[in-house]
Amino acid sequence: MVLPAKSFSFPITAGIFSLLFAVCWAYAISQHAYPWMAVPFLALGCYTLLPQLIQPNKRLFWLLFITIPLSTEWQITTTLGLDFPDELFMGLLSIGIVLYLLLRPSSLPNILLQSNLFTFLLLGWIWTAITCIYSTEPLLSVKFLLAKCWFILPFVFGPLFFIKKIEDWKTWAACWLIPMLVLVVQVIIRHGQYGFTFFHIRKAMAPFFRNHVNYAALISLLLPVAILSFYLTPRFSPMRKWLLFGIVIGLAGWILAYSRGAWLALPAGGIMVVVIRKKWVVPVLITAGVLVVISTAWLVTEKRYMRFAPNHDQTYFHTQFRQHLQATFDGKDISTAERWHRWVAGVRMLTHEPITGFGPNSFYRHYQPYTLQKFRTWVSDNPEHSTVHNYYLLLALEQGWIGLLLFLLLAIAMFLSLQRLSRKLQSHFYRSIALAISAILTIVLVLNLMSDLIETDKIGSVFYSCLGAILLLEQELRREQSDLA
Repeated sequence: MVLPAKSFSFPITAGIFSLLFAVCWAYAISQHAYPWMAVPFLALGCYTLLPQLIQPNKRLFWLLFITIPLSTEWQITTTLGLDFPDELFMGLLSIGIVLYLLLRPSSLPNILLQSNLFTFLLLGWIWTAITCIYSTEPLLSVKFLLAKCWFILPFVFGPLFFIKKIEDWKTWAACWLIPMLVLVVQVIIRHGQYGFTFFHIRKAMAPFFRNHVNYAALISLLLPVAILSFYLTPRFSPMRKWLLFGIVIGLAGWILAYSRGAWLALPAGGIMVVVIRKKWVVPVLITAGVLVVISTAWLVTEKRYMRFAPNHDQTYFHTQFRQHLQATFDGKDISTAERWHRWVAGVRMLTHEPITGFGPNSFYRHYQPYTLQKFRTWVSDNPEHSTVHNYYLLLALEQGWIGLLLFLLLAIAMFLSLQRLSRKLQSHFYRSIALAISAILTIVLVLNLMSDLIETDKIGSVFYSCLGAILLLEQELRREQSDLA
């Protein structure tokens, strides 16, 4: 991508520079603020170098995906943190895309104006902006809104600019898989030094992941990419052996991460591939919706949810995974018990502000008054400042029912689009990608039943990349149809 050499005609550029020069020099001389004399020249230099320095950069795009698995949390101040270095690259790429579109509006990909998916995404962003106005924490909500921008721009817009041919798809997959493979290998080696114990998995994966849930989640999401790459690689290619090695290592890391959610989510992704191929998306989604409504109604009626209140003094954190699983079934696992504590608080918050919610990024500061003492556990002080541990409930209580509805409409539209693409695309390569995306998307949505990971750099990047990839496939389908016309 190359920006125009001359965005404005010479007379307009000369006029703007002359006016800026006159104003800055007059102010500098009258106020004895001589550094202002340099401003016009700095502005002219930035204008001259802008086409070369700030624009969507393909190498930066690849670098962003390489660094996602390898990034770590960097707490700059007590209130400001950064996922480094991937969040830095997300910001730079977002700035480049925005400036490029401002200077060349005609370069906006047509598929964005034609697809319902982008309409739902845009409506969701607009509603988030509206809830910021009514937020109980305006500053935190605005920060959340800006962060949403540098997820959408590099991961949804970025692929539309940079993925042009089959080789680009392969490079994209390699940028995910190679660093993740290196990371999983070193985690397994370090974990082995502790005897592969459940207690030490967090120490083995530091500093790249906050906890074993995030680590197992990213492995689960990238395994379908590795399996797809293996499936599409020619039978006698040497690369096929490396991909098989990577799949085996990934499965080992997935098992040894000891994440119950990831163990359930990965098979669910495989089931969704069958659902897509059988064209069962609509009945499956309707069935899932009915089950959610029935189970919620059952819990609320006669306050049956109170049956799940834990015994404060009999909830434990176990260092052995077998005991951890047994405690889960017995209702004595501390993480599950604390989830109930926050879910009850979240539902009570939602009934208090059902339309606009409390505002994005506001849960932690406001949920304690809505908790019930009966559900309190010995970790309820929440020193980690974590949230409600259910992304759908988090959306509803922070952005109201409308925020949740718009997200669900986007997710449903993505599945329906994938089902249509898997049937109508002529290319076997692209049909296979559609099936893999359906598995990845399902894994993301299942994981977020017990967590809230879509706003994190490692999982959010995958979710929004799925959306960008679907838009690419829709663009490819339109190209195929136009060729046949």
